Amino acid sequence: MFGMGMTLTRADFRRVLLSPKATGLGLACQWLLLPVLAWGIATLFSLPGDLATGLILIAACPGGPTSNIITHLSRGDTALSVTLTALSSIITIFTLPLILSHAMNHFMGADASIHLPFTKTLSQLIIVTLLPIAIGMWVKTSRPQFAERMGRPVNLLSLLFLALIIVAAIAKEKDLAAQITAAGPATITLNLLAMAIGFGLAALFRLPTPQRTTIAIEVGIQNGTLALAIALGMLESARIAIPAVVYSLFMFVSGAAMITAFGRRRQPQQS
Repeated sequence: MFGMGMTLTRADFRRVLLSPKATGLGLACQWLLLPVLAWGIATLFSLPGDLATGLILIAACPGGPTSNIITHLSRGDTALSVTLTALSSIITIFTLPLILSHAMNHFMGADASIHLPFTKTLSQLIIVTLLPIAIGMWVKTSRPQFAERMGRPVNLLSLLFLALIIVAAIAKEKDLAAQITAAGPATITLNLLAMAIGFGLAALFRLPTPQRTTIAIEVGIQNGTLALAIALGMLESARIAIPAVVYSLFMFVSGAAMITAFGRRRQPQQS
């Protein structure tokens, strides 16, 4: 989140006024479509309560810096991608505790051993999302050359951190193969459907192809590191983390497919 903050300026937040249709559609897909889609898939696949909760968790998380990189390589609207990631990261601080708490009550039951205090979760999300973004933006403004120079190392460290958290989640789960087998089909379905529906809705609203690509990627590429941090750190549940593990790995496959399909387009349009 600090690395993403170092790529942001105030203009990224003002851009919502310049491209309201694309931004509004992207945020609606992120806030509304994705959690509802995950809820339906969890029910359709009859996932156990903790795995269903984990699927809702990854859907309720915002996009991450990875989506910006994949959008750029796919010749999408990178400025729109950055705007959507920034706005969704801030708004998710307030929406994620509500969605996740409701999912836990529905899928795990009122007598679940894991509880999610709203106020504590909200304060922790502010610390791990809003605060580092704000510090990153301050560094970008006050030390622009340093922020530019540190962009690539921070991105590499972010990927390394994601890999370490995935390893930690795998190490904590004894019956890993069975859990991945149970959660894998639903998780992969969520990723592919989210990207397809995001692209289809953008086409329905007659957005240009670069913006269609961007919305598909922003809806499909989630902040798996945040989901794993919540599952393992706040909830202390390796089983809830399993869908995020599968999703974090598979989204690179679907992201590579987007790059292959759209990355050779010569003249991307920017909002």
